[in-house]
Formats: sequence, C-alpha cells, structure tokens
Amino acid sequence: MGKENSKVVVLAFWASPYAMRTKIALREKGVEFEVQEEDLWNKSELLLKSNPVHKKVPVLIHNDTPISESLIQVQYIDETWTDAASFLPTDPQSRATARFWADFADKTISFEGGKKIWGNKKGEEQEKGKKEFLESLKVLEAELGDKSYFGGETFGYVDITLVPFYSWFYALEKCGDFSVEAECPKIVAWGKRCVERNSVAATLPESEKVYQQVLKLRQIFGVE
Repeated sequence: MGKENSKVVVLAFWASPYAMRTKIALREKGVEFEVQEEDLWNKSELLLKSNPVHKKVPVLIHNDTPISESLIQVQYIDETWTDAASFLPTDPQSRATARFWADFADKTISFEGGKKIWGNKKGEEQEKGKKEFLESLKVLEAELGDKSYFGGETFGYVDITLVPFYSWFYALEKCGDFSVEAECPKIVAWGKRCVERNSVAATLPESEKVYQQVLKLRQIFGVE
C-alpha cells in the first residue's frame, strides 16, 4: 500500500500536548488522518493493545502498525512523508542542535512540570513549580532570540515539540497567578506566530477550554 493510500489513526486526548505534537506534524505534511479520542480514565482496548508498555496517548497507527511516544512519532512522520519539507535541517550539526533543544523542551516543559503549578495550592510547592517552569522557558527564550522560529525562518522540530504547551499557558497562569508574557515576551510572541500556521491553529484547543479541563483535574486530585 502506498503512503498516499495508507490509513493513519491517532489515539489521542484533545488536551494532551503530546498528542498535539503528532497532529501538528501530520498536518504540516498534509497527511489525512483519523483521530480516536480516548477516555483516559477508561482506556480503550485498542490503546492498551497498541501501547502495552506505557498505556498512554498518543499512539500513531500507520497501516495497523502502532508507534508510541510523541517525539518518536514526529520523527517517523518526517521520515515517512518526505514530499513536504523536513522538520529538521539538512546538515548533521544543525540537526543535532535541534534534537538537543527538542529534548530539553520535552524534559523541562512537560505535563508533570505544569502539574507542579496547577496540582498544588498556593504555597511553597507551587512557587517552586513556577520557578522551575519559568527558568526553563527563559533558557528556551534565550535560544530562540530574535528568530521567527527555533530553526530560524523555518517552522520545525523544536517548534512542534514546544508549541502545544502554549495552549496550557493560560491555565497555568490562572492557577499560579503569574504572567508568562511578562516573564518571557519573546516566547509568547513566538507562540502567537506559530498559531498563525494552519497546522497549529487546527490542532491547539482554546485556552479557556484547557483551563476548564485543569479545574476538573484539580477537583479529581483534591486541589482547592
């Protein structure tokens, strides 16, 4: 079966920034795909079968073959649909640099990192979470500098890795009583620039909807 006729399914949860990476990458490549929305408190048999190790979204299923872990999926999409521009630069050193910053963003701007803010009441633990989050964002902002995107003028791998968390900024700000834009104005300007792309605009949920989801999570985890 040719790639142009292949079936692509994404097992996802709408608010998952990791699933957003996969959807953005597919849209950047012009790939048609089906989304199977998962209930994370009642996971489907398909999800459990497709990702038996982690049992998490997203899972990319291409011609009945499941691929787990969002950054691995983004790399797979880049290597499989090669008609559109690559997410990575052509020369090895620049590719290595992009992979380093994507890895840094993945490890420091994360769901678990955000949970230190929204998952805690106001106090020492939340302040520690805010400090860690903003320090990491400032490191990324320094790397971004005055460039349009992390790769220069080209939207690419690092942008795809980080931009889904832009949709969570508002919820974190509301829960933590701070302003990302006041601390990292270039990151916020970059986020707004990314949302002008169809692939990102079609993927990222409204910030208020994410905030309402976070309020539900705070109730579930007993955070008042």
